[in-house]
Amino acid sequence: MTNVRLWYRAFWTGCLLVVTGLLITAADPPHPIELGPQRTVTTINPKMGLHTRLTDEVEPWKIKRTLEMVREMGAPWIVEYFPWAYREPFPGFFDWSHSDLVIDHADRQGLKVIARLGFVPEWARPADSASSYLAPERFSDFGDYVEAFVDRYGERIPAVIIWNEPNLALEWGFQPIDPEGYTRLLQIAYQRVQQSDHPEVLVLGGALAPTLAPPGSDQALNDLIYLDRMLAAGAGEAMDGLSAHAYGWIFPADDPPHPEVVNFRRTELLHDRLVEAGYAGMPIYITEGGWNDHPRWTRAVKPGQRIENTIRAYQLVQEWPWAEAAALWAFRYPWPARTYLDYFTFVTPDFEAKPIYLELQSYSRGELSGR
Repeated sequence: MTNVRLWYRAFWTGCLLVVTGLLITAADPPHPIELGPQRTVTTINPKMGLHTRLTDEVEPWKIKRTLEMVREMGAPWIVEYFPWAYREPFPGFFDWSHSDLVIDHADRQGLKVIARLGFVPEWARPADSASSYLAPERFSDFGDYVEAFVDRYGERIPAVIIWNEPNLALEWGFQPIDPEGYTRLLQIAYQRVQQSDHPEVLVLGGALAPTLAPPGSDQALNDLIYLDRMLAAGAGEAMDGLSAHAYGWIFPADDPPHPEVVNFRRTELLHDRLVEAGYAGMPIYITEGGWNDHPRWTRAVKPGQRIENTIRAYQLVQEWPWAEAAALWAFRYPWPARTYLDYFTFVTPDFEAKPIYLELQSYSRGELSGR
């Protein structure tokens, strides 16, 4: 860590102590939300998971209730986003308060947390650049965050995801899409986890968006091609598993995979690429995916179809020996998006269980034997 980073940390730590002292003298501290007794998840499918999206949920009781409902639905896995910019707002100064809440409550509910890491703080990127912009000279700074995160939570998280959908220009800072550059970032993150206090934490690479972008597109790169180039650049030795996104769009869960189709079973083509490259034993974690049941969106299905597809998707993942988990998008948003995105969720912002939640709860309890 440079002298500048040490100076920043000392300065901002001092500021925080002053502000904290003023707050303590001005008002009584808030009452903490009790963690409650240690719980376990009961399910017939240990690979069920959900992407919880608690990043912007500020009320502790809502964090707790969200994770209780995940457990009650019967899903042992969650993917949660822990933005670098939120945790390290200034160089060398870490604020773990929100991530502590999420990890503590998830652990108490018996959930396994896959931590997605990304989102560049302003101090680590040029002015007016996108929050996904990370220049190569800043890769090491991101590595510092990865190591600090794993040092703090490694005993309670099985895996970390390095970045999100780098095969989309939007998620790569609107720079030219660069599988080789992403692989260098992945290699640095992998090295930092290996030298951390918890080298047993798994590093998941990719988090690839399924896309049929044409050759030469400046917006996206086909996920199959992107993975091929990652592996050619050495990514297979810098990750313990591949993170993949598996959206079904209008297709049934059983729709067969094809290179020219985006459907749920496209994940099988990613597995085939790993096998061809000599990584047959590398597991795949589906860390986003699923169906949408908006009444007018062209990529949506009817609510009943969404339920059937989702149950079948969990069954498929349970049958795939190379798949470790499927965390579908998205359990609940803190507030309504008021767009088609609301129709990806399983629970409303007010914690009303949607029919899909209740059906999946019945499935996880083994009550839907006819399906």
